[in-house]
Amino acid sequence: MSKGQVSKFIERNYLHFNAATLVDAAKAYEQHLNAGGKMMITLAGAMSTAELGISLAEMIRKDKVQIISCTGANLEEDMFNLVAHGDYKRIPNYRDLKPQDEWDLLQHGFSRVTDTCITEKAMYKIEHILLKYWKEAQERGKRYLPHEYFYQLLLSDELRKNYHIDAHNSWLLAAAEKNIPIVVPGWEDSTLGNAFASYCLSGQLIPSTMKSGIEYMVFLADWYIENCKGKGIGLFQIGGGISGHTSARFLIPRQVTGHTPVPVQMKKSLGEKLLSTPPDTLSNQMQL
Repeated sequence: MSKGQVSKFIERNYLHFNAATLVDAAKAYEQHLNAGGKMMITLAGAMSTAELGISLAEMIRKDKVQIISCTGANLEEDMFNLVAHGDYKRIPNYRDLKPQDEWDLLQHGFSRVTDTCITEKAMYKIEHILLKYWKEAQERGKRYLPHEYFYQLLLSDELRKNYHIDAHNSWLLAAAEKNIPIVVPGWEDSTLGNAFASYCLSGQLIPSTMKSGIEYMVFLADWYIENCKGKGIGLFQIGGGISGHTSARFLIPRQVTGHTPVPVQMKKSLGEKLLSTPPDTLSNQMQL
């Protein structure tokens, strides 16, 4: 495939230091996929509010991402951006804000994420719609993972009339349409996770309606064992934190011997885990 203008510019100008590291990472990503490998992307920080979806959604549509590990904030903030971007407020001088400035933003219904303020209206809009999905699942005796409720809502087209941006720029919608797996460690610490907990406290929901982080971990371990054959799974970290930690640590709960998973002591470090595992039973690990 011929290189586009952006790729040519980067290769010509990004020659040293962190810029050169970006080139190395991009080439390693490309080589891994071209060799038949699979790729996991981890999203930390405020990548969704930073509108990473403009590029990530297209990567998902072109099968360049097979699984995503992300924070609960990135999961929900892509949806907030989809339905409320026009109401956002940008704060270019956010570094100079004083406590009173922060208070004024809060009083006007804004929640600041670095240089961008998300409206509380967007949060409440999604919360109240998702509450319907949570209650319906509970009434039917069904349980789903956090991202699966998001998928159900997006694929229902219930939100389409409320889109503020081009739907092609939503990575979560692209992931839902491809039904690629997502792992969301610590979802309960997100805005909508807090909302779900509040409905449990008020008696409107029961905690078991939402599958847990342990169930995410078990799913990820099983997915890894099933997909690590051949050229293996690459790990492309966009930010650190819990989404990156989980993607690396899912190896810890299971010792892979041939195709038979055997429990190991959780106190073992990842390094000990890898050293104690026969090389031919692990997929190629590539952390970029």
